[in-house]
Amino acid sequence: MQTDNEFSTDAELSSRIVTPGSAITNDPMYMRGHGTFTERDTIYSSVSGVVERINKLVSVRSLKQRYSGEVGDIVVGRITEVGSKRWRVDVNSRQDGVLMLSSINLPGGILRRKSESDELQMRTFFAEGDLVFAEVQLNTPAGLSLHTRSIQYGKLRNGQLVTVFPQLVPRSRNHFHSLPCGVDVVIGVNGYIWVSKQIPASKVEENAELIYSDKNDPISDEEREAIARVANCINLLNRLYVKITDVSIMYAYEESLRHLVKNLLTKSVAVDLAHSVKARLAQQS
Repeated sequence: MQTDNEFSTDAELSSRIVTPGSAITNDPMYMRGHGTFTERDTIYSSVSGVVERINKLVSVRSLKQRYSGEVGDIVVGRITEVGSKRWRVDVNSRQDGVLMLSSINLPGGILRRKSESDELQMRTFFAEGDLVFAEVQLNTPAGLSLHTRSIQYGKLRNGQLVTVFPQLVPRSRNHFHSLPCGVDVVIGVNGYIWVSKQIPASKVEENAELIYSDKNDPISDEEREAIARVANCINLLNRLYVKITDVSIMYAYEESLRHLVKNLLTKSVAVDLAHSVKARLAQQS
């Protein structure tokens, strides 16, 4: 990923982080969009953010702006309110998302219409403060509508939440990753990332009621250290504006093994690790 003022090729144009005044391209076939201005036939950035290209339209999305959802996005959210047949969910957006009772799986994966007894038991599914892994099914002026109609979605346990800039999380086909270091990572497009102990998918399939369990599994000291190391790696990638994917997280994890977990967020170590990750990502591309 580039962060300097060099002109970009067509392939590199949508993978840059720029600051105000950074030259994006001087190719006359591109049109300027939001967050840019033109001077002497060159398109420049007017804000700090990520360059985005849609066909021939070039724009810059600010790093500080709130998450704006799209249908199909995988998000991590926190339940803020239990209402009538619905939960309100903080998804790091301008408005809370809504998770309807009709949009969840019942314990055991039973498929039937939700009844009044289900409504009375809503807090046994999700209560205030619970973290949930969900998918955006509608984006309306009233907010995002979510669903958890899959065995992979549900309540999050056995880990910790890391908050990053949403613009650093690219959309991809898969946002749930089991890393080789024994840690599961749910990378929410909304900038909320859940880092947890690795649980085999077969165990969840055998006991589908685990998706609503409030109890954490026993976590060993080695697993706690791995979770803390991955979380700190994500934090340093966020601080230094590196795109956050399963690949960049694993590169940061591998480079961090020569340091103590508590030292990873010190300035000198963080900068060194970020440069190493950027170099490896550049070699890969």
